[in-house]
Amino acid sequence: MAEEKTPSYEQAREELTEVVRRLEAGGLTLEESIELWERGERLAALCEEWLQGARVKLAAAMAQRRQPDPGGDQPF
Repeated sequence: MAEEKTPSYEQAREELTEVVRRLEAGGLTLEESIELWERGERLAALCEEWLQGARVKLAAAMAQRRQPDPGGDQPF
């Protein structure tokens, strides 16, 4: 079985949008609907992981920015 590459946030969001569109359009069998729903759940979880990672990085960058730079504020 080929190993599935983890999509980027943008790719996962785009695919999730397509899954929702297909589910809303209807005309699927119950089995197809369940498969799409499960794929959508996995994609939503992946998007949440990406967003959580971005929040952590942003918080770390903001915390570092608030820390005074020793000697960096003194022009001479």
